[in-house]
Amino acid sequence: MSEEKKNMEKDSAKSGAVLVVGGGIAGIQSSLDLADSGYKVYLLEQTPAIGGIMAQLDKTCPTNDCAMCVISPKLVGAGRHLNIDLITNAELMGIEGEAGNFTVKVKKHPRYVDSEKCTGCGACVINCPVTKIIYPVELDEIELSRGDRDIVEGILEKHLDQQGSLMPVLQEIDKHYSYLPKDVIRYVSEKLEIGITDIYNIATFYNSFSLTPRGRHKISICMGTTCYVKGAEKLMQRVCEELGVGPGGTTEDLKFTVEAARCIGCCSLAPAIMVDERVYGRVKLNDLARILKDYE
Repeated sequence: MSEEKKNMEKDSAKSGAVLVVGGGIAGIQSSLDLADSGYKVYLLEQTPAIGGIMAQLDKTCPTNDCAMCVISPKLVGAGRHLNIDLITNAELMGIEGEAGNFTVKVKKHPRYVDSEKCTGCGACVINCPVTKIIYPVELDEIELSRGDRDIVEGILEKHLDQQGSLMPVLQEIDKHYSYLPKDVIRYVSEKLEIGITDIYNIATFYNSFSLTPRGRHKISICMGTTCYVKGAEKLMQRVCEELGVGPGGTTEDLKFTVEAARCIGCCSLAPAIMVDERVYGRVKLNDLARILKDYE
């Protein structure tokens, strides 16, 4: 058999399928590009869901655009594309063969849920014996003064028979203390019989909550695209210099907390900042000292 014929037979044995390892933003985009080019794509991800680190971020650099706004259409596209098969909760164990004709060995971990029948109703989460464990380890006794207990009990009583009461309870506690104290979270966990990890998941997901004490006045520097282009980063640097704190920090006298806001909806006034509920537009560096003085 001629060498040319051997090469032709070898080429004909090659499969038009691609395995992409890693379901982060790079893996998702590669899969979409390959699938759009006509290839069958197998997207392999070790965790239970694709998205990677970018799906956990608040903003992207350097434009400070919403990370989920960028990646969400790609997540949906990868999930719906007819040429893409998602293999999640799995590991690549071995590769054999050569370029164009690989054979791979994949280990798929159990989910303990039939993904073909799952509708996302959440009933399994409610009845899961693992999440119902309030404290998996022994903890020190909760240290709350009588006054604090009365305050928290009053908040809990207001929402006693309310479905989904955890969120309004946390909102009222955060409003009263200006943050969510650790022992108060533990007390709420016991009283509502909700796992402490579930409470921390909510407390760390929403930017409106804080686990550390905040100042009486919150300064929010808008870092949306328009404000960023017009100098919001310099405003943040100047405010931090004036107050002696870093972004996200609180002054020692608990007077000010400085935060970066993704967008405050005042693009026509860029660059804009908010102090508590008041908006200041077209702010210049020289304006900051005067603005801060109004709250001393």
